[in-house]
Amino acid sequence: MPVLKKLTPNMMVEDVRKTIEFYRDVLGFETLTTVEGDSEIAFAIVRRDSVEVMFQSRKSLSENVPALTGSAIGASQTFYIEVTDIQQLYDQLRSKVEIVVDMHDTFYGTREFYFRDVNGYILSFSETIQQQ
Repeated sequence: MPVLKKLTPNMMVEDVRKTIEFYRDVLGFETLTTVEGDSEIAFAIVRRDSVEVMFQSRKSLSENVPALTGSAIGASQTFYIEVTDIQQLYDQLRSKVEIVVDMHDTFYGTREFYFRDVNGYILSFSETIQQQ
């Protein structure tokens, strides 16, 4: 059976440069790759630690995958990212992002919070906690 090796979300965005700046300046990601389009960046890959995300402009992604033409930016899902030292991360981010679900402990043994990125995507940072 073929092996699935990696999942990297490719998120449609209006402005790749603005998105890179948010992920770099607010979340600490580094830019690995950018591809220029007609007059702007059409595609980028960013990484922090072992998390990679791709961003592609609406125009470019719609050309590559015509089924996405006219799709709304944002999503009916969350991007769930496991972290260490969630409290420190929360303290660093809470004044810089729109928190949509505040820090809380879950019934499944994690502490997590959710926030909206510059494009409206919801990211969740989560850390496993000790069950009592």
